[in-house]
Amino acid sequence: MSHILIVEDEPVIRGALRKLLERHDHSVTEAESVEQAQEKSLHQYDLIISDLRLPGEPGTALIEQANPTPVLIMTSYASLRSAVDAMRQGAVDYIPKPFDHEEMLLAVERVLKEGRLNRGNQALRRDMERSYPVNAMVGECQAMRELKHRIARVAPTDTPVLILGEAGTGKELTARSIHEHSERASGPLITVHCASLPKTLQLDDLFGNDEQPGRIEEAEGGTLFLDEVGELSGEAQSRLLTLLEQGEIHRQDSLATRRVDVRILASSQTDLPTLVTEGGFRRDLYYRLNVMELEVPPLRAREQDIEDLASALLARGSEKLRRQNLFFTQEALEAMRGYSWPGNVRELENVIERAVILSEEEAIGPGQLGLNPDRAPQRTTRASRASLDPSEDLSLEDYFTRFVLENQDSMTETELANKLGISRKSLWERRQRLGIPRRKGGRR
Repeated sequence: MSHILIVEDEPVIRGALRKLLERHDHSVTEAESVEQAQEKSLHQYDLIISDLRLPGEPGTALIEQANPTPVLIMTSYASLRSAVDAMRQGAVDYIPKPFDHEEMLLAVERVLKEGRLNRGNQALRRDMERSYPVNAMVGECQAMRELKHRIARVAPTDTPVLILGEAGTGKELTARSIHEHSERASGPLITVHCASLPKTLQLDDLFGNDEQPGRIEEAEGGTLFLDEVGELSGEAQSRLLTLLEQGEIHRQDSLATRRVDVRILASSQTDLPTLVTEGGFRRDLYYRLNVMELEVPPLRAREQDIEDLASALLARGSEKLRRQNLFFTQEALEAMRGYSWPGNVRELENVIERAVILSEEEAIGPGQLGLNPDRAPQRTTRASRASLDPSEDLSLEDYFTRFVLENQDSMTETELANKLGISRKSLWERRQRLGIPRRKGGRR
């Protein structure tokens, strides 16, 4: 449902336009003048339809103030000059009065569709700036075939999906595949990394405020992907539940509800049922999100996919770094198949990019990959902790990995960050980069 503001001083015209738009499932608010319209938050609307000639300031005065909300101008003076002037000032279009109902509806739908496409393009540009492992889901092992089959079954529906898996396995790629194979593919896919959002900013970022819409409204007509949904605050969880149950939200500091048409996908690498039991996640929200559950397999369980994945990533890395004719030796492929890949596909991507940079010849061997199973992050037992030699010459990344694995059972994420002298957000980002998952049932 779209939200439209009508600014018109003639009650009969205003009322007729309101009834027309409401019959076509739009939510409508009215104002009699620019001054009265300015008393409202202009950015909360998807479209403003304003008469050109109004008491006081003309309707074109709203164009700059409402930006980026589009303004459609109506005018009884359907001269070329008035239309051109309105368009020059930034009106999205103009309609002559008295307007034809069909013409008005076509203009409204076109403007709203363009707005949805613009939001989708903005989201796509943001995504293109970030690095994805591959541009398609590569893999034909049994676990991946099952995952693709379930994606194909659930994608055409509007069913919420909970995507589970370790860090770096491709949960976000799975969400993108669901979106691109859905009927919402022409709409935006908006991704929110919940763990990187301070809890004090979550409500503003997700639900918006008087100044601007939140990420949920940006996803109108498309898909909202909540990465690491277990990191949401209690209030954000409560309001997300309302969205799932009623299709409504309200912005910060506003009691007015807004209907929003979005599909919700969520992911987690933490054990949500344990979090529910401990009171850290709402049970009713968990069941609402977990209508369909997909689990992305870790790379160590996809040995037969390693060669295809590595080839796809090598082609991508070669193009990015402008290298040509690179290939893996058989020894390199065997080394990759024999490695445990604690950081999953993300680690594989980083290893191959580094190899492309370091390789001085076309053949990439095990030496360029730099795989060392002994340095891979492993689960540390209390007995093994006692044997660690503090005098070892560790790199910063090795020290970080070892410190986190040794202490995450006894410390919260905040305590770990404080001990390391970094923010909780930086801790989360380094975990992602180094492929160190949060321990299931670990302290928060």
